[in-house]
Amino acid sequence: MDDDKSKTEGHMHKRYEDRQDILGEHKYGDIGQLIFLVLFTVLWALDSFYLKFSTILTKYIPIYVSAPIGGIFLILASYLAYKGLKQVFGDVRVPPEVISDGVFKYTRHPVYFGVILLYLGLSIITLSLASLGLLVVIVIFYDLIASYEEKLLTEYFDKEYEKYKEDVPKWVPLTRSGKNR
Repeated sequence: MDDDKSKTEGHMHKRYEDRQDILGEHKYGDIGQLIFLVLFTVLWALDSFYLKFSTILTKYIPIYVSAPIGGIFLILASYLAYKGLKQVFGDVRVPPEVISDGVFKYTRHPVYFGVILLYLGLSIITLSLASLGLLVVIVIFYDLIASYEEKLLTEYFDKEYEKYKEDVPKWVPLTRSGKNR
């Protein structure tokens, strides 16, 4: 890579340093995801199974309603994250190219969206309002790191990535896209 392209690189894991088709990510992306995973898991488990300080909806919505709905989100989350990770890290793309097929033709961030759906599914199953509140903060975090990665991709791929942004929504697959989504 020339000097101009190397300036746009994000944080790179050592195991992928030799892959020219992976640009990197936000330097706090991994640690932030880990912190939010731990925070969410602890809050969700404490609220859902022990303290039950925000599970008031369980009095009105039975588990046989919330569990299947949450389960659908968990299945979709697993599919998106698995397929997205496999696509990004499975095949080396020479020359590097914008990934716009598979799950990436429905959402620009299928892995992050999958993780968000995982948290949402767990919150729905147990109807934990506290974990839903934390999820709002988690979504903001994921949007920030996704926007940073999109900046890297736009700087590297220029018009090709701009076109992709016009065609594919940033998050929710069923919405029409646009540059500002």
